[in-house]
This record gives sequence, structure tokens and C-alpha cells, in this order.
Amino acid sequence: MGARSISDRRISLAKGAGALALALFCVLLIALAQRTGWLEGVNVGLMTLAGEGRETGPGGTVTMVMRLASAIGGTLGRITLLALVLAPLLWAGHRRSAAWLAGMMAGGTLLNLGLKQIYAAPRPDLLPHLDIVNSYSFPSGHSAGNMMFFGALALLAGGRIAQALAAAMILMIGVSRVWLGVHWPSDVLAGWIEGLGWLALCAVWLPARRGEEQRADDAVVGRHAVRGDEAMDPETVEHARGGDQQ
Repeated sequence: MGARSISDRRISLAKGAGALALALFCVLLIALAQRTGWLEGVNVGLMTLAGEGRETGPGGTVTMVMRLASAIGGTLGRITLLALVLAPLLWAGHRRSAAWLAGMMAGGTLLNLGLKQIYAAPRPDLLPHLDIVNSYSFPSGHSAGNMMFFGALALLAGGRIAQALAAAMILMIGVSRVWLGVHWPSDVLAGWIEGLGWLALCAVWLPARRGEEQRADDAVVGRHAVRGDEAMDPETVEHARGGDQQ
């Protein structure tokens, strides 16, 4: 890997670290705004709408869907989904991708647990809880964890369809936590921001990107890929050009 590639990696790492730092700063601002009451109108208003929706005719069906989404996005659900993704990755020989995904999720989970302990925010009590909760409320672990997980799957899979499906799952799981009465909307927003920041940092080590950088390091003369010291050898370059002209 050349000096340019090393420099690019350092720039990418700096950008990733900056994205995480910005995300954590935004989480701090949301926490301060929530504690000072600046977000009370939005939080109470949106959760009140959720409570009213639960009492309507279709509310029961929506609640069932929201319970399912919350279960899929919960700790047990994410572990199950992670195992279902890691198994085929390992079977297909994509060990680096599997290791990256597992390491990213483990680190992100620890980050969220640490932030919960730092802010120690109680759960909202505006609506009856439709889910069993035993941890602090801010930032939402469901929102952060699924931003990381489904965002990572979108990065590994690539393509707009994967991105759209990931976005839909992230949105539904986040909304489900408000509908079930166990998170303020600001908890969910902070979780999304936290997860996005962590994902931005971890994307620096995304195996697919590393492969692209390695291919970019290959010096290409005509149709011949030239690597390492050969790229600096004038005779090799001249020979390759001569071959193309024949």
C-alpha cells in the first residue's frame, strides 16, 4: 500500500472520528435540551398523538405491528439477526466482513450502554408501557443499535434497494418505541444520531472499501496492472506501452 493510500486512510479515519465526535456532541445538546424542558412540547405532543392512536379502531393492529418491530429491534432480536447474517458470511469465506460486522456491533452496544449510564435518564411515564423496560431511557438503545446494524448491512450489500429497506426498518423500530410509550421522541433521535456517528467511524475499516483502495493502488499502464516496484520501473512501463501498440 503506497504513501498516498496511507494518507487517504488517515484522512478517512480523521473524518470518521470527527463524525462520531459531532454525533456525540449533538447527543449532548439533545440531552441538555430535554432536561431543561426545551423539548417538552415536542416530546409530549408526539407521544400524546401516539396514545390517541392506540385508542382508535386500527390502533390495536398498529400496536401489534409496533410490538413486532420492537421485538425484532431488541437485544435478543438483533443478536438473532446478527447470527443469521454472520453464518452465511463465514460460510462464503467473507471472514473480514463478518469480523467487521461483529466488532462494530459489539463496540456500538458498549457505547450505548456507557451513554445510558452517563445520562441516567428515566423512562417517560406519560403513557402505559406496552413493553418491559429495565434500563435508562436516553439515548434509545433500539434506535442506536438498529441504525448500526441495518446501516452496516446496507453498506455491505450496497445499492439503493438495500438502503431503502434499511431506512424503513430503522424508522419503524424507532417509531415503535414512542408508540409503545417507553421512549421520548428525543431519545429515539439521539439514538439514531449516536448510531450513525459510530457507523461513520467504523466504516473506515469496512472490508469492501479496503479492497477498493487496494485496487486503486495498482498502477495501470494500458491494460496491464503494474504493482509495487514495477510501477517505478521505466522499462516495465515502456514494455507495457509497446505491447498495447502491437
